[in-house]
Amino acid sequence: CECSPVKMSSAQHDGTFSQLNKFEKLSWRPFIRDSGHCVPPARSGHRCVADSTNLYVFGGYNPDFEEAGGSENEDYPLFRELWRFHFATATWQQVRTEGYMPTELASMSAVLHGNNLLVFGGTGIPFGENNGNDVHVCNVQYKRWNLLNCRGKKPNKIYGQAMVIINGYLYVFGGTTGYLYSTDLHRLDLTTREWTHLKPNNAPSDLPEERYRHELAHDGQRIYILGGGTSWTSYSLDKIHAYNLETNYWEEIITKPHEKIGYPAARRCHSCVQVKDEVFICGGYNGELILSDLWKINLQTFQWTRLPAIMPEPAYFHCAAVTPAGCMYVHGGVVNMSGNRRTGSLYKVWLVVPSLLELTWEKLLKTFPHLAQLSTLQLLSLGLTHTLIQRLK
Repeated sequence: CECSPVKMSSAQHDGTFSQLNKFEKLSWRPFIRDSGHCVPPARSGHRCVADSTNLYVFGGYNPDFEEAGGSENEDYPLFRELWRFHFATATWQQVRTEGYMPTELASMSAVLHGNNLLVFGGTGIPFGENNGNDVHVCNVQYKRWNLLNCRGKKPNKIYGQAMVIINGYLYVFGGTTGYLYSTDLHRLDLTTREWTHLKPNNAPSDLPEERYRHELAHDGQRIYILGGGTSWTSYSLDKIHAYNLETNYWEEIITKPHEKIGYPAARRCHSCVQVKDEVFICGGYNGELILSDLWKINLQTFQWTRLPAIMPEPAYFHCAAVTPAGCMYVHGGVVNMSGNRRTGSLYKVWLVVPSLLELTWEKLLKTFPHLAQLSTLQLLSLGLTHTLIQRLK
């Protein structure tokens, strides 16, 4: 059941829904497992994706021996592991998977396509020496990894690239070998599994600057690049490069500043999620400061808006994902430069006014935390729908 927009906004104004644009730290209940950690150790350079039920966190890096699990972690300083945070019960669990999990575990890119987690590229240790260019697929339902056998010329072995799926095609842009930064654009047809290196019609001087640790958004016709940089520079957000899928040209779009504050600071190693026509970026690093701001840009008007929410601690090399209902989860990252300190904190923030269904669901879970322990039959007899019961399992 959806609430009408009019009622919803009035509910918002009288403060009954205070969570919009506020970061909430999640005090999760630890999930006890046979050995080691019950929550993911602090990390950076990992990636996460979300569906309606879980946040999946893959890979990452932490040079601190003790924090990274000490001698228990045979992949130190990397994390060769997949975790999931179950929203309904607020519990973490390490997902035991079968098959071949990738070994390039920092600054890979990841997207969720149905039940399939697609992971491409990334780097191992030493960074830049052990890069990947394979597509690994983990079916999160069956908990099994497979290597996608692809035809055509694969992209170079890179990390810090960004990718997006549009109409059954996976697009990969940019990244670095550790020495050279790229402006390459590749496309993988997920049906035929064939790679194509796209050659835009622009003059070489009209291409976007080479970069890594940028993010992508799209509106079906254009792919937009947001930020990113190299180890010595970060690109600004007042102009955005967009690749037009129909014309095969890169275009440059002048964005509109927030009325009083102007443009978001240039940044790399930030996070980015998209809800319909709105794209949200958060945190990152501009070469001097670790950022904690949250901005959105509308892909129809190209208007920037700074949102009131501020990350509880500034972070970069963190990850973020958004649920289908519009709630963003932010995990981990580097939070202190001089001490090179990472965090394992998890936060959530609503980016849209939740539907009445979502509000009721959150209230129900807070009031009856033991719902997840009931059988499907008991839940049905309580009046829960199959869709909601799915979220509890």
